Amino acid sequence: MDIAVCRAADVPLLDRALPGPGHTSFHARRFARQRAGECTYLVAWLGGQPVGSAEMRWIGCAAPEVALDCPEIGGVAVRPEERSRGIGTALIRACEELARERGLEVVGIGVAEDNPRAAALYARLGYRPVVEYADRYAYVGADGRDHACVDMCTFLTRRVGG
Repeated sequence: MDIAVCRAADVPLLDRALPGPGHTSFHARRFARQRAGECTYLVAWLGGQPVGSAEMRWIGCAAPEVALDCPEIGGVAVRPEERSRGIGTALIRACEELARERGLEVVGIGVAEDNPRAAALYARLGYRPVVEYADRYAYVGADGRDHACVDMCTFLTRRVGG
């Protein structure tokens, strides 16, 4: 498995392999944030195919309840048929390494309360809960309508440097 920074040419491949919610390109929005310097968007590749992705958000968590000055690992996703092969762990570790390269000491990650599998992974990797918050996001559905969502989450942190 290889992990690389997302390139423009990767976006259509990601849309097919790891479709996000809605009709508009989930991955194009992340790539646009990367181009704006807000994040580094990583892609996990296996056999020349994208099997996972994660976003290292340098601007931190947008939720006002999370008043921490640390970058956030966001949107860790692994193709369902590729789970339990260490891909999520490798993506998280790659994000942590990016933070260390910038001299940062702490990173955070959010987990929805209805995702115990991810919560268990983050706990195994040393992330500890800090604050509960409401993750608010929107997307355009296949029906062309805007959809607003709220997921109750916990923000966790881990020391990665210093």
